[in-house]
Amino acid sequence: MAAGEDPQEWQPVRSVLLKQRDRSRQAAPQVCDQLRTRILSMELVPGTVLSRVDLQSAFGLSSTPIREALQLLAAEGLVDIFPQHATLVAPIDLTQAKQTQFLRRSIELEIVRHLALTPDRAFLSALEESLKEQEFIASRKDLDRFMAADLAFHRLTYEAAGVPDLWSMLRRQTGHIDRIRRLNLPSAGKVEQILADHMALFNAIADGNAGDAQGVLRGHLSRSLSLTGEMRLQHPGYFRD
Repeated sequence: MAAGEDPQEWQPVRSVLLKQRDRSRQAAPQVCDQLRTRILSMELVPGTVLSRVDLQSAFGLSSTPIREALQLLAAEGLVDIFPQHATLVAPIDLTQAKQTQFLRRSIELEIVRHLALTPDRAFLSALEESLKEQEFIASRKDLDRFMAADLAFHRLTYEAAGVPDLWSMLRRQTGHIDRIRRLNLPSAGKVEQILADHMALFNAIADGNAGDAQGVLRGHLSRSLSLTGEMRLQHPGYFRD
C-alpha cells in the first residue's frame, strides 16, 4: 500500500458470483480458483479490497478456508495481504511478468520445434478444432471465452509434447502477464492478430517447419509486453515495476 492512499477510494468486492462448490473437495482451492478467474479477467482490478467477512458470507464458509484461499493467491502474487488491515488485489508486477514471459517463451519454443519434427495427425486435428472454436467465439465477441480458448490452444501443445505438468506449473506463475494480455484484448485488431498467429503456427507445425513455428511463436508471445507503456498511461494505478 503506497503512502498517501485513501482507503475510502479503494474498490471493495460487493458481491461474488459463485459456481456451485464441490463439497467432496477442499474449499480453499475452490475459492482460490474462483477469485483467480475474476482477477485474471480483470473483473477484480488491482486495488480491489477483498474483505474476508464479505467473502465468508458470499461463499458460506468460515474464516479458515477464506484465509487459506487468500494465502494461495498471495503466493502467486495476485493479492497483497496487509495483516490486521486489508487484502487487496495486487498491481500487475511488470518485473514478474517479464520473467514469466521469458520462461513461457523458452518452454514453448522447444515444444513447437518438437511438434513440427514429430508429426501427429490426431494432435493436428485437435488443434484445427481449437482454431474453429476460437473463430466462432471471436465472432460472438466474447472476450473472456476467447481468452480461455486461446489458453486451451496452447495447453494442447504441452499435452501433445508430453509435458502437461509444465502447463499446470506455469499457470500458477502467469497471473501478471495474463492480466496484461486481458487488458490488451479489447484493442482493435488484437483478437484477429491472435487468430492469425495461431493459424500460422498450426500451418508451420503441419508443414514440419520447426524454424517457422518458432518464429511465429516468438512474435506471438512478445506482443503484449511491448504495449505495456501505452496500457500504463491508460491505467496508471494498475502497474508496479
